[in-house]
Amino acid sequence: MLERFLIVEKKINPMKKLMAIIFLTCSLPCFCQDEDSLAEKGFDPTNLFTGGSVSVNLGGYNNTFLAGVNPHFGYTFSRWIDAAAVINFQYYTTRDQFNNKYRSTTYGLGLFTRIYPVRFIFLQAQPEYNFIKQKFIPFSGTTSKDNINAPSLLVGAGYTSSRSDKNTFTYLSILVDVLKDINSPYIDGNGNLIPIIRAGFNIGLNRNRNRR
Repeated sequence: MLERFLIVEKKINPMKKLMAIIFLTCSLPCFCQDEDSLAEKGFDPTNLFTGGSVSVNLGGYNNTFLAGVNPHFGYTFSRWIDAAAVINFQYYTTRDQFNNKYRSTTYGLGLFTRIYPVRFIFLQAQPEYNFIKQKFIPFSGTTSKDNINAPSLLVGAGYTSSRSDKNTFTYLSILVDVLKDINSPYIDGNGNLIPIIRAGFNIGLNRNRNRR
């Protein structure tokens, strides 16, 4: 009974952490607006942006391959902070030293906050919750399938091409999942972090309104 309780506790704690992180991620832009943005009261449609990224990870001693796409839609809160909702799709495959294969397809939702200490560099925090379809293909034996869920917290940094408040730019980032949930799509079979390299673009919306 005690072992069962400990297992349940391990499953609950990451979810509680994720909910707290999501709350902080959503709240941070509201507290971090600069004086210029506060002076412009109300919703400004020229601050909306969209875009997306592609993530790829190759290699490793266990023949790991990871690829994903991540469209986003968000709002610029100030000259140095953006926030957005993200859709996550990812495919992952690996093979161990015994030639057993593992494959997974991941669908998820997340939120990111990006802080720009300078115009061309950003720091990013992105809580996610993912739904994962798994397939295990042994070298000999029967293939098995399973569906699992996992919270993640991706943190890292990136480089942009001349970002401004309402600019369109490209970026390159590297992130890792610091929650390291046992079911996370961002760790390998040995519990090691898989660096997530994402190349993407950002497009400012409604920019023509400023020219009228």
